[in-house]
Amino acid sequence: MGRRELREHIFKLLFINQFHEAPDMPEQFVLYLEELEGLQEKDSMYIRGKCENIIGRQEEIDNVIGETSKGWKTNRMNRADLTLLRLAIYEMLYDEDVPVKVAINEAVELAKRFGGEESPSFINGILGKIAEKHHA
Repeated sequence: MGRRELREHIFKLLFINQFHEAPDMPEQFVLYLEELEGLQEKDSMYIRGKCENIIGRQEEIDNVIGETSKGWKTNRMNRADLTLLRLAIYEMLYDEDVPVKVAINEAVELAKRFGGEESPSFINGILGKIAEKHHA
Protein backbone atom coordinates (compact mmCIF):
# COMPACT_ATOMS: atom_id res chain seq x y z
CA MET A 1 0.00 0.00 0.00
CA GLY A 2 1.37 3.40 -0.95
CA ARG A 3 1.95 6.31 1.44
CA ARG A 4 -0.99 8.28 0.01
CA GLU A 5 -3.39 5.40 0.61
CA LEU A 6 -1.99 4.79 4.09
CA ARG A 7 -2.43 8.48 4.88
CA GLU A 8 -6.05 8.38 3.74
CA HIS A 9 -6.79 5.46 6.07
CA ILE A 10 -5.09 7.29 8.94
CA PHE A 11 -7.23 10.34 8.20
CA LYS A 12 -10.40 8.24 8.25
CA LEU A 13 -9.50 6.59 11.57
CA LEU A 14 -8.62 9.93 13.13
CA PHE A 15 -11.96 11.27 11.91
CA ILE A 16 -13.76 8.30 13.48
CA ASN A 17 -11.87 8.99 16.71
CA GLN A 18 -13.76 12.26 17.12
CA PHE A 19 -17.03 10.37 17.55
CA HIS A 20 -15.92 7.72 20.05
CA GLU A 21 -14.67 7.63 23.60
CA ALA A 22 -11.01 6.67 24.07
CA PRO A 23 -11.80 3.20 25.50
CA ASP A 24 -13.76 2.36 22.33
CA MET A 25 -10.98 3.20 19.89
CA PRO A 26 -9.04 -0.08 20.00
CA GLU A 27 -12.19 -1.88 18.86
CA GLN A 28 -12.81 0.78 16.20
CA PHE A 29 -9.26 0.27 14.87
CA VAL A 30 -9.83 -3.48 14.62
CA LEU A 31 -13.22 -3.10 12.92
CA TYR A 32 -11.89 -0.58 10.40
CA LEU A 33 -8.72 -2.48 9.56
CA GLU A 34 -10.60 -5.80 9.19
CA GLU A 35 -12.62 -4.22 6.37
CA LEU A 36 -9.50 -3.45 4.30
CA GLU A 37 -8.96 -6.31 1.89
CA GLY A 38 -5.42 -7.55 1.44
CA LEU A 39 -4.02 -5.31 4.17
CA GLN A 40 -0.49 -6.40 5.03
CA GLU A 41 0.53 -6.61 8.67
CA LYS A 42 3.21 -3.93 8.22
CA ASP A 43 0.64 -1.51 6.79
CA SER A 44 -1.80 -2.28 9.58
CA MET A 45 0.90 -1.63 12.17
CA TYR A 46 1.93 1.61 10.42
CA ILE A 47 -1.66 2.92 10.30
CA ARG A 48 -2.41 2.02 13.90
CA GLY A 49 0.93 3.30 15.21
CA LYS A 50 0.67 6.63 13.47
CA CYS A 51 -2.94 7.11 14.62
CA GLU A 52 -1.98 6.36 18.20
CA ASN A 53 0.97 8.76 18.00
CA ILE A 54 -1.23 11.56 16.65
CA ILE A 55 -3.94 10.95 19.24
CA GLY A 56 -1.24 10.93 21.92
CA ARG A 57 -0.03 14.37 20.82
CA GLN A 58 -3.47 15.78 20.01
CA GLU A 59 -3.41 18.38 22.79
CA GLU A 60 0.00 19.70 21.64
CA ILE A 61 -1.15 19.72 18.02
CA ASP A 62 -4.39 21.49 18.89
CA ASN A 63 -2.37 24.15 20.73
CA VAL A 64 -0.33 24.73 17.57
CA ILE A 65 -3.56 25.02 15.58
CA GLY A 66 -5.00 27.46 18.12
CA GLU A 67 -1.87 29.63 18.06
CA THR A 68 -1.90 29.73 14.28
CA SER A 69 -5.58 30.00 13.36
CA LYS A 70 -6.46 33.37 14.79
CA GLY A 71 -10.19 33.59 15.40
CA TRP A 72 -10.81 29.88 14.79
CA LYS A 73 -11.11 27.64 17.80
CA THR A 74 -10.70 23.93 17.14
CA ASN A 75 -14.19 23.19 18.48
CA ARG A 76 -15.66 25.46 15.80
CA MET A 77 -13.72 23.96 12.88
CA ASN A 78 -15.12 21.57 10.33
CA ARG A 79 -14.21 18.13 11.69
CA ALA A 80 -12.65 16.98 8.42
CA ASP A 81 -10.47 20.10 8.31
CA LEU A 82 -9.46 19.68 11.94
CA THR A 83 -8.55 16.03 11.33
CA LEU A 84 -6.48 16.93 8.27
CA LEU A 85 -4.68 19.65 10.20
CA ARG A 86 -3.88 17.25 13.04
CA LEU A 87 -2.48 14.68 10.62
CA ALA A 88 -0.41 17.17 8.63
CA ILE A 89 0.93 19.01 11.68
CA TYR A 90 1.97 15.73 13.25
CA GLU A 91 3.85 14.87 10.05
CA MET A 92 5.42 18.32 9.85
CA LEU A 93 6.57 18.50 13.46
CA TYR A 94 7.13 14.92 14.59
CA ASP A 95 7.56 12.60 11.57
CA GLU A 96 11.02 12.97 10.10
CA ASP A 97 10.16 10.59 7.26
CA VAL A 98 7.69 13.06 5.74
CA PRO A 99 9.03 16.27 4.16
CA VAL A 100 7.09 19.39 5.18
CA LYS A 101 6.04 20.16 1.60
CA VAL A 102 4.70 16.63 1.17
CA ALA A 103 2.69 16.87 4.40
CA ILE A 104 1.12 20.14 3.23
CA ASN A 105 0.44 18.93 -0.32
CA GLU A 106 -1.12 15.67 0.85
CA ALA A 107 -3.35 17.50 3.35
CA VAL A 108 -4.56 19.88 0.63
CA GLU A 109 -5.29 16.96 -1.70
CA LEU A 110 -7.27 15.17 1.02
CA ALA A 111 -9.11 18.44 1.76
CA LYS A 112 -10.23 18.54 -1.89
CA ARG A 113 -11.76 15.09 -1.47
CA PHE A 114 -13.12 15.19 2.06
CA GLY A 115 -13.44 18.85 3.06
CA GLY A 116 -15.70 21.70 2.11
CA GLU A 117 -15.29 24.17 -0.71
CA GLU A 118 -12.99 26.43 1.33
CA SER A 119 -11.08 23.57 2.96
CA PRO A 120 -8.08 23.35 0.61
CA SER A 121 -7.20 27.05 0.94
CA PHE A 122 -7.91 27.06 4.71
CA ILE A 123 -5.69 24.00 5.25
CA ASN A 124 -2.95 25.40 3.01
CA GLY A 125 -2.98 28.74 4.81
CA ILE A 126 -2.74 27.30 8.31
CA LEU A 127 -0.07 24.76 7.36
CA GLY A 128 1.92 27.40 5.47
CA LYS A 129 2.05 29.59 8.59
CA ILE A 130 3.14 26.62 10.71
CA ALA A 131 5.83 25.70 8.20
CA GLU A 132 7.18 29.26 8.27
CA LYS A 133 7.25 29.36 12.06
CA HIS A 134 8.70 25.90 12.70
CA HIS A 135 10.87 25.30 9.64
CA ALA A 136 12.20 28.73 8.71
